[in-house]
Amino acid sequence: MAMEDEKMAAAAAAERHITSDELAKHNQPSDLWISIQGKVYDVTDWLHSHPGGDIPLVSLAGQDVTDSFVAYHPPSAWHHLDRFLIGRLSDYRVSDVSKDYRRLVVEFTKLGFFERKGHVTALTLLFTCLLFIVSVYGVLFSSRPLVHLLSGGLMGFLWIQSGWIGHDSGHYRVTTSVWSTRFVQVLTGNCLAGISIAWWKRNHNAHHIAVNSLDFDPDLQHMPFFAVSSKLFNSITSYFYERKMNFDAVSRFLVSYQHWTFYPVMCIARINLFAQSVLLLLSKKKVPNRGQEIIGIMVFWVWYPFLVSFLPNWTERVAFILASFAVTGIQHIQFCLNHFSSSVYVGHPCGTDWFEKQTVGSLNIDCPPWMDWFHGGLQFQVEHHLFPRLPRCHLRKIAPFVKELCKKHNLEYSSATFWEANKLTVRTLRTAALQARQIGSPVPRNLVWEAVNTHG
Repeated sequence: MAMEDEKMAAAAAAERHITSDELAKHNQPSDLWISIQGKVYDVTDWLHSHPGGDIPLVSLAGQDVTDSFVAYHPPSAWHHLDRFLIGRLSDYRVSDVSKDYRRLVVEFTKLGFFERKGHVTALTLLFTCLLFIVSVYGVLFSSRPLVHLLSGGLMGFLWIQSGWIGHDSGHYRVTTSVWSTRFVQVLTGNCLAGISIAWWKRNHNAHHIAVNSLDFDPDLQHMPFFAVSSKLFNSITSYFYERKMNFDAVSRFLVSYQHWTFYPVMCIARINLFAQSVLLLLSKKKVPNRGQEIIGIMVFWVWYPFLVSFLPNWTERVAFILASFAVTGIQHIQFCLNHFSSSVYVGHPCGTDWFEKQTVGSLNIDCPPWMDWFHGGLQFQVEHHLFPRLPRCHLRKIAPFVKELCKKHNLEYSSATFWEANKLTVRTLRTAALQARQIGSPVPRNLVWEAVNTHG
């Protein structure tokens, strides 16, 4: 009898017609509707159970989210939607860009690209273990300061490689089972690198959904140290951090010199990741597997200081830590290169221009295939943002298809060499810095600044 009632309710829901205007009204966490392929779903009660967290749903509430759903969910996820069905979108339309994008997703699925992961994770894990062994050996069995310094650098390089594994595992299953993928996540992220994988997934999902939205994308919210656009000078509110990003006198001063401080700050940016991980785990926000996350972080804060304590004096200990941070700073720079110089906007992300927003907000890094291991898949940032579930070993294969689709629809497909991307990023920071200087009373300019900027 209950099954019959469910069928009747589903049939009634399928006959209900809902307009886009009505859908848009249900855009709050307490009343949240979305549309997928013309069907409308009430996911209010699912919000806090969503495996991807509540942020993606809240960010796209009251909209057609078909393209982002297709990008983030395997075919098996479609079977769970019927229980949330409440009607059909009466004025459902699909753009030509979205049609072509969805065809690509279907084609890549048929080719098995989403399932075949290659040996990238296994090889990266082996490389990470090797780096760990060599670094520890250098600390314990050598008395030479230079070896200790190099060991610190290797530790930073280890964090980079573990970061790539953590990044991949946040998007798709990197091993054959859920539990083994979870083990790899906690081992490489929490235990080896001191970064909560729960924090990373929460932050990174928000970034993907709202790429380059100044008020929704946490990867562009670095006030008071950095501002990639003068739009941030309006002290807009961060919906991720739930606070206003004040552009006050301190922020203006720091931003005014950001093109000089960018690389030094990146050398110690790891501190921010440590802090953000701890803050989330100690907060009242829902954190999946909080106990595992905390234990993993505690493991890091036991073994890393213990290893540093074997160094003979405080000078070498500080040098080891700084070398670790400085080398892993390369990865933080890589994160910035992909988006800092791209187009930005203020406001909610839009579900119906998914393809366009992902392409215009991302920058690829041109590099030969033998350098793919160094960039960890981020060199194909456009492809990764369009197909986040795709293992990085396939990104180079699909790049020509993405380029062709961008060309067909007259969309921007941006790429630059690593050196050129650095120049673009610094240029963006410098432009915003000079704009910040012009606001209010001028920031004092010393003679060095005047000499360097005389000819632009």
